[in-house]
Amino acid sequence: MNRQLNRLAVVSIVLLAALIVATTYWQTWAAAGLQDKQDNAIQRVVQFSVARGLIQGAGDTATFAANKTVKRSGQTLYFRRYPQHGLAAQTIGYSTASRSQAGLEQSMNDYLTGANTNLSDAFGHILDRLGNATVHGDNLELTIRPRAQRLAQQLLGDRCGAVVTMNPHTGAVYVMASSPTYDPNLIDKPGGYAKVLKIRGACGDASALYNLATQGLFTPGSTFKIVTAAAALDTGAFKPDSSFYDPGYCTEYGSQVSNAGNPDQGGHEVFGHLNFVSAFQHSVNSVFCNIGKHIGAATILAYAKKFGFYKTPPLETPANERRPSGLYKNLKLWDPKNPAAEVDPGRLAFGQSNMVVTPLQMAMVAATVANGGVVPRPYVVQKITASDGSTVRTTRPSNLGRAIKPQTAQELNQMMVAVVQGGTGTAAAIPGVQVAGKTGTAETGVDHIYTAWFVAFAPADNPQVAIAVVLEKQANGFGGVVAAPIAKQVMEALLHR
Repeated sequence: MNRQLNRLAVVSIVLLAALIVATTYWQTWAAAGLQDKQDNAIQRVVQFSVARGLIQGAGDTATFAANKTVKRSGQTLYFRRYPQHGLAAQTIGYSTASRSQAGLEQSMNDYLTGANTNLSDAFGHILDRLGNATVHGDNLELTIRPRAQRLAQQLLGDRCGAVVTMNPHTGAVYVMASSPTYDPNLIDKPGGYAKVLKIRGACGDASALYNLATQGLFTPGSTFKIVTAAAALDTGAFKPDSSFYDPGYCTEYGSQVSNAGNPDQGGHEVFGHLNFVSAFQHSVNSVFCNIGKHIGAATILAYAKKFGFYKTPPLETPANERRPSGLYKNLKLWDPKNPAAEVDPGRLAFGQSNMVVTPLQMAMVAATVANGGVVPRPYVVQKITASDGSTVRTTRPSNLGRAIKPQTAQELNQMMVAVVQGGTGTAAAIPGVQVAGKTGTAETGVDHIYTAWFVAFAPADNPQVAIAVVLEKQANGFGGVVAAPIAKQVMEALLHR
């Protein structure tokens, strides 16, 4: 009899354990999968009975995403609202009543709904569901600083472009602004999505739903000279005091490749005898053209890869909302098997050819130089907390490896300082703060219409912030005139907060 009772007890315990495991799986970890089934009406109701976690700015200084409650058939349902309207809209994304999602609302959905949680919380959520209590998702605290983010968006205005700033040591992203932008609250309103689709900005072709900071691919122009200079210095092919002669052009494949036009006078710039630092300071194309021919396209591309090119930058946003930088051919990333025969090294060296980049990647380039040659891993989610305030996860800074030697980084640091002190980037100078930067003015194929760039970090002797600014289709828009002033004001806001 005792043996039978023991067997019955064991069977009961096993069945109870199986029930707990199955319930835990279906109610918690499989919840997100069930919700993906569009024909599952029950799960659709369950989804909106969950109070999604908040999405907040750095230090809880602003709430980007919150909830509004609706009573239906005696049930309390939760729908999304966005108190900051168009602030960091492409990064935050949206979660709608029709179950359409984008941005962090999509990629962090499991945390926001409490589906990706620890075991103790899982049992709590199961009991809540069984008892018809509200399930609360986890909250996200971002690294984005709302005041600087708002300033960046105001400075971009209706122009198509982006601003990305980050801590060069930790990788924490402080600003990720993309213009044109939109109000996520419109998405759920009648006809709202159609209105958002019509937003195009001054350039006429950039979608407000498109995160130009992480998806936009732009010709980098002379900002890419940072990568070329890094390759030239790091390999020992050239030194900061290496001498050059600039007649105003370099000859490649029998044709002249001219320097940029002088914004102050007609014709192309001619510098004559100068050293590497001066060539970088004044962004002399002919010198970099010859450097590219000397070290070769393969070396330049190899160093670009060390900085993170040819890989989708890691970030918490959805993978399809981030794109890798590199050479593109027929709208696809192109990694040539024989660069010496397939790539124009002279034009590649000063950021033309088929090279295109995202603003996030160029912010990472600046941050790498500021970080002594080590590539910081970017992140935008600082901390995840449960509804009771306990910490679920905290992001620990990490890096993506060393791109260049510390000495090379220091040499580039000083060359970038020269750009702001007396070169093409003087408009980025901040009183009392040493700024290291590089301008870029990329041709678009239309006369006098440029893609304007500025990348930088500050203070140069103790870097706290790295930045990349790009503006698309700027009439006579040289990077030092159009983009550098934006970088200056955003860096000032972050450094003097």
